[in-house]
Amino acid sequence: MLGSTHGTLTTDSRRARVIACGEHPSPVVHGRPATTDDLDVSGRPLYADVPDLDRFFRPASVAVVGASDTEGRPNSGITRQLLTWAERVGARLHPVHPTRQSVFGIPCSPSVADLPEQVDLAVLLVSDPLPVIEELAETKVKFAVAFASGFAETGAEGAAAQERLAAAVARSGLRLLGPNTNLNAFERFRDDLDGPAIALITQSGHQGRPVFALQELGIRLSHWAPTGNEADLETADFISYFAEQPEVGAIAAYVEGLKDGRSFLLAADRAARRGVPVVAVKVGRTETGARTAASHTGKLTGADAVVDAAMRQYGVIRVDGLDELQDTAALLARARRRPAPDTEGGRPRTADGVVVYSISGGTGAHFTDLAAEAGLHLPVLSEDKQTELHQWIPEYLNVANPVDNGGHPVGDWRGRKIIDAILDDPDVGVLICPITGPFPPMSDKLAQDLVDAAEQTDKLVCVVWGSPVGTESAYRETLLGSSRVVTFRTFANCITAVRAHLDHQRFTAAYRSPFDEAPRSPSPSFRKAQALMRPGQQLSEHAAKQLLRAYGIRVPREQLVTSAAAAVRAASLVGYPVVMKASGARIAHKTELGLVKIGLTSASQVRDAYRELTDIARYEGISLDGVLVCQMVERGVEMVVGVTHDPLFGPTVTVGLGGVLVEVLRDSAVRVPPFGEDQARAMLTELRGRALLDGVRGAPPADVDALVEVVLRVQRMALELGGDLAELDINPLMVLPRGQGAVALDALAVCR
Repeated sequence: MLGSTHGTLTTDSRRARVIACGEHPSPVVHGRPATTDDLDVSGRPLYADVPDLDRFFRPASVAVVGASDTEGRPNSGITRQLLTWAERVGARLHPVHPTRQSVFGIPCSPSVADLPEQVDLAVLLVSDPLPVIEELAETKVKFAVAFASGFAETGAEGAAAQERLAAAVARSGLRLLGPNTNLNAFERFRDDLDGPAIALITQSGHQGRPVFALQELGIRLSHWAPTGNEADLETADFISYFAEQPEVGAIAAYVEGLKDGRSFLLAADRAARRGVPVVAVKVGRTETGARTAASHTGKLTGADAVVDAAMRQYGVIRVDGLDELQDTAALLARARRRPAPDTEGGRPRTADGVVVYSISGGTGAHFTDLAAEAGLHLPVLSEDKQTELHQWIPEYLNVANPVDNGGHPVGDWRGRKIIDAILDDPDVGVLICPITGPFPPMSDKLAQDLVDAAEQTDKLVCVVWGSPVGTESAYRETLLGSSRVVTFRTFANCITAVRAHLDHQRFTAAYRSPFDEAPRSPSPSFRKAQALMRPGQQLSEHAAKQLLRAYGIRVPREQLVTSAAAAVRAASLVGYPVVMKASGARIAHKTELGLVKIGLTSASQVRDAYRELTDIARYEGISLDGVLVCQMVERGVEMVVGVTHDPLFGPTVTVGLGGVLVEVLRDSAVRVPPFGEDQARAMLTELRGRALLDGVRGAPPADVDALVEVVLRVQRMALELGGDLAELDINPLMVLPRGQGAVALDALAVCR
């Protein structure tokens, strides 16, 4: 996992380390100590503790500690900006400095304790904020901001200093933004824009500039939280808070390192429950360190794959570029609160059809190709709708979708009629009009008709203004002056944003919080499983399979034997043909060592196999607890299901194509518990080899229901044994034909 340059390295977070060690901090829920009803079976919180940040963003009174008005000094410029900001938000500002009588004509106090009133927010312009934090605690200050650098972003010594600061903040009762943050929270936000707003969270202030600049294009911004090193307040706190604000239509975030995985999931869950979209750039897609793991699962699951899966589980829309961040957040903010146009089966239904409307057949065909390739649904308009459109569009032009008007009407009302007719189609949810270049007066009239139509519909109207100049009045005044039309400059960003919007609508319509159904008490399997655990050791295959049996996961008929004669007796009981495998606590991959013999059909073969397996083990110096004589299961799809422990999110569950080529194919999906059956099935749809489960080349369909059941049982095991189980690997899990179940043919378990 790539850590933040601002010091929010996952392994530097106390809470992350606690989870990684199988322990849990004492959670707080709604300002009180958590009870058992607030915690899942692993002891982690099920609800986010949402900080009340009203007095941070809109304080009644502010203290500036270290205020200055000396020309040329950095603190003077900051003090001046804070004065302007305080006046704008209606806050009383109090300069604090031990040796100054006044700052910018305002009386100065020597300490916060000497101020004439209790303050909501203290801005610390000092190199060492630690002593000031202790003073602020005594005066009951609610919030503080520390700009000072030189903490976790500088290395081990700075990280230690940051931990001391975080500990002091925890004792004080106040909430701290920073250290190593900036003035972005105190920027001037335009108050002349309407519509839902974007709330912005960044760990690097400069990376938020493109989103902040959206105000110049008519997109409203409500807040900016520059989280810095996150010694206290973190990205998750601001997501939870922003999701509750009625003016926030979307949350945009630039994230370098997550401080605590469970806090992030709970915050994303809060946003998902309220239908507030979160769009995020999360750096760290490349693996920065090799993962050491005994299991196949551990080698399949990279740190960024877990982050990606966690975001997808909770509807967080991950994008790569800052341009994608700004365009996607802008669309989601404007589109979010439009009601569904009709109902289907008594439930709200939002049409997901996209229609491309263009003044050029070439433009329409080009855009449609890209949109279809990206997975957007571009329905063919009905014959009746095409007949209606041909009232105003010549018969020789295609109006099936894309709709080619041959040149938008300029001199009369026909252009608006065309647009309204498209938007009236119940299967159409989005109208996109790509305008590759200005062509007045046609493009001017087209832009105005689109804006007017957008004001009268709850459906989404998008325009791609392709002119590289961007100074045209149709763009600057007509399109950007509308709070309903969403305007883009590139085809790609428009398609990305529209797809995110439609995906998020589907996600929120079906969303059920997994935390509501998360187990709070251990299952009957837990006590059986605990007795099998051997701290710090890898279990033998036989013991690992007993662990699976404890959780109701089917394994083959088998017996563990310690002599050739016993092996022959076991084979007759298990039933020929049989498989024989060496079983020992330190054997990770038996096939590579020649410690597996399959298809044995006679007593002589069993005796020979026993001697060969024990000879190889002796030669390799491998200690055995015996040899397994197993039922042979041949017909099915080989899958892998497993558990690994992520240092940020804790236990994770992986499913993928299994067998001896598992690490070559690397076809897997991962989820972070808790999750429900819907997510278990969604994991399977993400696999490139998903078709194998449906039956290919004459093979029968596999028992997908049984596979899903195994994934859910493994998840339960991960939750209950998360502190004790470092890795679990079921490979192969043979998924039999439909209705016949799934059998764990091999298993590996490593105890923490």
